[in-house]
Amino acid sequence: MSKMDTTATSSWTLENNAVSSAAKNSCHPNLKMFLAALSFAYFAKALSGSYMKSTITQLERRFDIPSSLIGIIDGSFEMGNLLVIAFVSYFGAKLHRPKIIAIGCILMSFGTFLIAMPHFIIGRYKIETSIRSSVNSTNSLSPCPASSPESSRAGDRPSILPSRAAGCERESSVSMWIYVLLGNILRGIGETPVQPLGISYIDDYAQTENAALYIGCVQTISVIGPVFGYLLGSLCAKIYVDVGYVDMETITITPGDARWVGAWWLGYLIAGAITLMSAVPFWFLPKSLPMPVEKHDSNCTPEQTRFIKDSPTMEHKFRPEEPPNLHLMANEFVPTLKSLLGNPVYVIYLCVTIIQFNSLIGMVTYKPKYIEQHYGQSASKANFLMGMINIPAVAVGIFSGGVVMKKYKLGIMGAAKFAFGTSLVGYLLSLLFFALGCENSKVAGITVSYTGVEGLSHQELSLFSDCNSGCLCSRREWDPVCGENGITYVSPCLAGCTSSSGSGRSTVLDNCRCVAMANPQPGNLTATLGQCPRRDSCDKIFPYFMALSVLSSFIISLGGTPGFMLLVRCIKPELKSLAVGIHTLATRTLAGIPAPIYFGAIIDTTCLKWGYKTCGGRGACRIYNTSAYRIVYLGLTLGLRTVSFFLCILGFALLRRQIKKEEKNALTNGNAELESLRKEESNSLHCEQLILALDCNPDRETRL
Repeated sequence: MSKMDTTATSSWTLENNAVSSAAKNSCHPNLKMFLAALSFAYFAKALSGSYMKSTITQLERRFDIPSSLIGIIDGSFEMGNLLVIAFVSYFGAKLHRPKIIAIGCILMSFGTFLIAMPHFIIGRYKIETSIRSSVNSTNSLSPCPASSPESSRAGDRPSILPSRAAGCERESSVSMWIYVLLGNILRGIGETPVQPLGISYIDDYAQTENAALYIGCVQTISVIGPVFGYLLGSLCAKIYVDVGYVDMETITITPGDARWVGAWWLGYLIAGAITLMSAVPFWFLPKSLPMPVEKHDSNCTPEQTRFIKDSPTMEHKFRPEEPPNLHLMANEFVPTLKSLLGNPVYVIYLCVTIIQFNSLIGMVTYKPKYIEQHYGQSASKANFLMGMINIPAVAVGIFSGGVVMKKYKLGIMGAAKFAFGTSLVGYLLSLLFFALGCENSKVAGITVSYTGVEGLSHQELSLFSDCNSGCLCSRREWDPVCGENGITYVSPCLAGCTSSSGSGRSTVLDNCRCVAMANPQPGNLTATLGQCPRRDSCDKIFPYFMALSVLSSFIISLGGTPGFMLLVRCIKPELKSLAVGIHTLATRTLAGIPAPIYFGAIIDTTCLKWGYKTCGGRGACRIYNTSAYRIVYLGLTLGLRTVSFFLCILGFALLRRQIKKEEKNALTNGNAELESLRKEESNSLHCEQLILALDCNPDRETRL
């Protein structure tokens, strides 16, 4: 009977091995469909997330809100994610995972559509301007109406904008940016199941040797999403916000103007449609797929295998689902968490990554705005450069870091040194950004006096001078004109212009008295619409800034993969999942949410001229103190990384001590095992000698 069982088992094993080897490289058709669907979902969520970053300045101008409030809106995605991540990760794994992901994609698309909704409610965008687009005849408009000295001292002429009071009454009692906030929260809630349930589904039903490759492919596709997101942002920023509803010939501003608002809503509609499409394939996928043989219990007998459902070829088997013991899991959670947080290397790693993520998220969120404000580039060009140059450099850096780690077979200490080294080199390169700065634009009454003497002024009364004292000008309007002397004036009225000719963007302002104060030589005293262009020196610096930005981004991202492997290897294998979960939770809570808020609030402190809302109250910033912006933005980014380096030194010391301790324990255990083996060998030799002695005894047969 025993012989028959052995024969049956061995033949089943041979057959199983033959089938397994034949199906080694096979991939279930539904798994292929799931991989394609998940890749598309990753692409869609990455595209909409990066597009959100690209529209920051557009949203500021459209809703007249400061950067700090934009930071709250940007961080609301993480808030929505954290609201449900615990429930989705736990309960979603026990339900129909593909359908849960589909529901998440639908919620993401609805949230994206909700962000775009205010455009269709708020009405047309009104530009602050005193230039009438329909004027064609010379001297038909006087930007400088005559006024009495008493009224001019008030310095607050009624706005040129028509029906300000009526427009104020028509405004909704609910601020429109609330819809953007709620839509982004809904996006965060919808994104929650995509990663944990998608990755776990692949890991459960893919061949062990193929799972890492599949997950890597999905992550690679997600890197492409931000490229297209920023390119979509670049395209939409070129298109005027009310395109199709207004005659573009009547628009007097250009995409480089601080008042320009692109078709921000159009990109959200496109991103929402793409995200909605990504939900469709998941509805047609099963709750579970056939399990590869190698992932099934090898102790399973031939009789048990014959009764496994839907497994005629024995290529796949379904894993039996056992109800979890919630009470046991709850009792084990707290001791497990204590064990994890009792690892000093993990705690230091957590602190370092939280600080560095604060620096990274704040820098990435406001980088397009920095390019716009500091180097005078349009929002469209800033987004284009981010999508075509910066993001690909980061993707190549992450991939190259993984290749280096595999080629040189870096251990835990090698990975730590490599990640620290790349971060330090990138940090030192980033210090050069301080030298690649531009001077403030010359704006009369703000950065220079009306006579052309440089000097900052935060007082609105400095906008008035003798040259415009005969005009009843508003200090609140921002309708810049460029004088022929190279100085920008806040409005035609404050430039002292008394007449104009032409229409639309070709309007020319004449007899501008303030232009003469900084230009004593006789001239035409004319001004054109818009701010004066940046100095040539600034245009020459910008390519060097972009080259340095790409190089530093590539070098810093080289340490991304080794840094993550350090997280996985510095802890016990049974704590790996919890460690990654705590790391994700901590970085999102302590970096993803607060970083955009306080970065935006600090950037707001460098504003020199605020816009005003239709109903009164401060709106979006029109012009920043360029030098202060550079120091604050770069100083905060690099300052956070400086703090993280001090913690890295402590982490290295703890890691080295932990490695030595493990080596010592391994050596002690090895010596104990060697001693045990020697004893076993000695006992075995003694037994052999005793048996040999018995065999050689001449009296043995006699006794028997």
